[in-house]
Amino acid sequence: MEFRRSVEDLQKRVRSAESVCVLTGSGISAESGIPTFRGAGGLWRNFRPESLATPQAFANDPKLVWEWYDWRRGIIAKAEPNAGHRAIATRPEITVVTQNVDSLHQRAGSPRVFELHGSIWTVRCIQCGEEQHDPRVPIPDLPPRCRCGALLRPGVVWFGEGLSPGVWDNAQQAVTSCDVLLVVGTSALVYPAASLAPLAKQAGAFVIEVNPDETPLSTAVHYTVRQRAGDALPQLLE
Repeated sequence: MEFRRSVEDLQKRVRSAESVCVLTGSGISAESGIPTFRGAGGLWRNFRPESLATPQAFANDPKLVWEWYDWRRGIIAKAEPNAGHRAIATRPEITVVTQNVDSLHQRAGSPRVFELHGSIWTVRCIQCGEEQHDPRVPIPDLPPRCRCGALLRPGVVWFGEGLSPGVWDNAQQAVTSCDVLLVVGTSALVYPAASLAPLAKQAGAFVIEVNPDETPLSTAVHYTVRQRAGDALPQLLE
């Protein structure tokens, strides 16, 4: 469907909705210069990101894993929320469910954000479990340690780990109770996040995909907008 022909209808649909939820993936942050996790720009040294983002990798070489995360934190720290993030933030009643760990939605001003995969700015002790916000870039001593003396790890969800039950419950509640769900910049390949849009549609939400690329979700939504978030969202949410 051509976006030019449907923008007014979609605007009306979004504007009239009592509850709007936005599900975002790495595509929206890529517009801020943050490499996508699986893209060529996301590679670091000679390691695949998937080989570093695991509990086993951290157990084998915590310093190497932390060097990679410290590198990522440096890139994210220089990035700014783009027009897509800012458009969402202009509607403070919108609930954001994100697969991203960069906190750009919060920096843009969105007050209600559920981070499915945690935050790269959180560190957690592997022994006592204490969590804390750590905005330092770079972290001076790698790997960092907790006050109890044990290692700190990035506060993100790694491959092989489950999502926080509380965050997941809130995300499911958000998508199943909204009237309109915007699915923005996600590949629809990573589970369980990829199950949220079908769940929302089953619950009666009107689902709009915003993505310049086709995804496994494209044939299942009500409308697909083949544009980048920074171009489409300011129009949809004005």
